[in-house]
Amino acid sequence: MKNTEVRGCCAASRGESIKKSDPVLTPFRTTGSTVPQEDMILIKGGKFLMGTQEKAGFPEDGEGPIRNIKVNSFYIDPQTVTNASFARFVEETGYRTEAEQYGWSFVFYKLVSETTAEKVKQKVAQTPWWLVVEGATWNQPEGPGSGIADRMDHPVIHVSWNDAMAYCEWAGKRLPTEAEWEYAARGGLVQKTYPWGDELTPEGKHQCNIWQGDFPKENTEEDGYVGTAPAASFPPNGHGLYNMAGNVWEWCSDWFATNIHKRGGKDNPSGAGTGTNKVMRGGSYLCHESYCNRYRVAARTANSPDSSTGNIGFRCVMDV
Repeated sequence: MKNTEVRGCCAASRGESIKKSDPVLTPFRTTGSTVPQEDMILIKGGKFLMGTQEKAGFPEDGEGPIRNIKVNSFYIDPQTVTNASFARFVEETGYRTEAEQYGWSFVFYKLVSETTAEKVKQKVAQTPWWLVVEGATWNQPEGPGSGIADRMDHPVIHVSWNDAMAYCEWAGKRLPTEAEWEYAARGGLVQKTYPWGDELTPEGKHQCNIWQGDFPKENTEEDGYVGTAPAASFPPNGHGLYNMAGNVWEWCSDWFATNIHKRGGKDNPSGAGTGTNKVMRGGSYLCHESYCNRYRVAARTANSPDSSTGNIGFRCVMDV
């Protein structure tokens, strides 16, 4: 296998160059919604200022310019889909994720055991902290020998965009558009850097799960976590939504484009009409201001629909 390309430290991409073979997607049975609508939060429609032009941003990612966007009302899960919820999905449908079908997924080097690390044959050349770990899946997050028994309330990871779509079909929901995601993430605040305001650690208190220390060498774990945190950890934003910054990247429904004129206009935009990568929002536990300051509410990145890593998850929405 050859090395692949990534978007910075954000999340490794499966990419054509590293594929062994294209998997045959496993059919599964849909059974209706698994999460009652009353457990979701109603986000009332309205207009908001989307994007940013702040100096800390990444203009090349298409974060700006700031524009006035309208979205309709929708329901959203207060947290990302957890291992427990995904396990129910798998149990009822027999679904196999793309990581399981490919036989491998990307894992951050500091999270694997010495035994697993010795068996790793491939890593990403530009960002060698991403290891190609055979047997890494949603229920074996760090490869063979690891498990999720003590992480059932954590976000499910190693799920591709295609996997997330399959879960949504089973649950009777859908992925949020990028505009819906940002509107909800802002929590009613206007043009703030984070879902809670402009200060990263108000009164010295951590509000999200990101990297502290010297990336990628040392994580001081000042926020209490080195990998994922429970999906409902840290204070929620103004809408009652947890971890809209850090923890895991969240898939959106949109095709990724940097040109705002290709993203569907200003009225309920649904992204570019076509593309090669899907939008991801929110940042992850690997984000750090020195390298990947993408835990800001306006930050964005993308990945191919079949890619999976140890820092990508998703949450669902539903039409009103």
